[in-house]
Amino acid sequence: MSNPSVFLTIVVVVLAVATIASQAEGARAFFVFGDSLVDNGNNNYLLTSARADSPPYGIDYPTGRATGRFSNGYNIPDLISQRLGAEATLPYLSPELNGPKLLVGANFASAGIGILNDTGIQFASIIRIFQQLENFQAYQQRVSALIGPERTKQLVNNALVLITLGGNDYVNNYFLAPITARRLQFSLPAYSRYLISEYQKILKRLYDLGARRVLVTGTGPLGCVPAELATRSSNGQCAEEPQRAAALFNPLLVQMIQGLNQDLGSDIFVAVNAQQMQNNFISNPQQFGFVTSKIACCGQGPYNGVGICTPASNLCPNRKIYAFWDPFHPTEEANKLIVEAMMSGSQKYMNPMNLSTIMVMDAKI
Repeated sequence: MSNPSVFLTIVVVVLAVATIASQAEGARAFFVFGDSLVDNGNNNYLLTSARADSPPYGIDYPTGRATGRFSNGYNIPDLISQRLGAEATLPYLSPELNGPKLLVGANFASAGIGILNDTGIQFASIIRIFQQLENFQAYQQRVSALIGPERTKQLVNNALVLITLGGNDYVNNYFLAPITARRLQFSLPAYSRYLISEYQKILKRLYDLGARRVLVTGTGPLGCVPAELATRSSNGQCAEEPQRAAALFNPLLVQMIQGLNQDLGSDIFVAVNAQQMQNNFISNPQQFGFVTSKIACCGQGPYNGVGICTPASNLCPNRKIYAFWDPFHPTEEANKLIVEAMMSGSQKYMNPMNLSTIMVMDAKI
């Protein structure tokens, strides 16, 4: 080749492609779908009130800045990434998500969304679950252009997936007001069954898009969050109706997942019992190093459970001793306990197996 600079450019390009391909074969990708419990910044790019991009959110994050995570620091996907030995996934809407960063995976979650499309309508522009799945499809096309369709299929099939939905369908839909369209349409048990039937369609679509190892989080103890204590509890006890909702939804979810796995002939989906995980530190906070599981660190009104966390809110000086960060979301410290239960919990918490078992099993494939 007569032009050495052209030759050098070709060599650099070939090496870059080879490096990206080897990265695709090395690390396990991680994909995240769902709501504010797992959103790590997509809503920063949207015209919505459901966002966490201003102080004091992120006060304990390594940068000390608000990132869009609904936490004082790390959220559940961050902590799972750490356990996988991987860097945190970027929000799908982040301009930084390109090149080799795509191979780490992506976070498609958006605060405020639910299983149903009419959940969270008060938050205006949010990425509903059907759109998150469409974004996952578009993501695969981008990766395919980088490493080819076969390697992309392998990357997606071998990935770990986390999906967290359901809480908003109760809190920001069914229970949003004393009279709602869904309340008029359904009794609470019937609504819970309807949610599960719709959730099943979402999980089947995830499978069709290549997901083969999916952690499916049930709802937490909905009636015990500071927001519900502030608005629905007269004596500091967990609010009865949202608790009943969680008690209906979570067993139905496990049952549905067992049926799906049976139909597919493999343990594709793993039920994560977030209610039981959180019940432990809510019912006995001192045992887990918390001074309270009723009062949010950041907020106002009874239990700091009214409204949202803002720079003008009450703010606790030590986040490590609070189970709840804001009226709805756990602190980083509580998230660590949840992820620890995901890693090593018994079938009471992770059905049919925990994440440590999954990692060992999948390493042998």
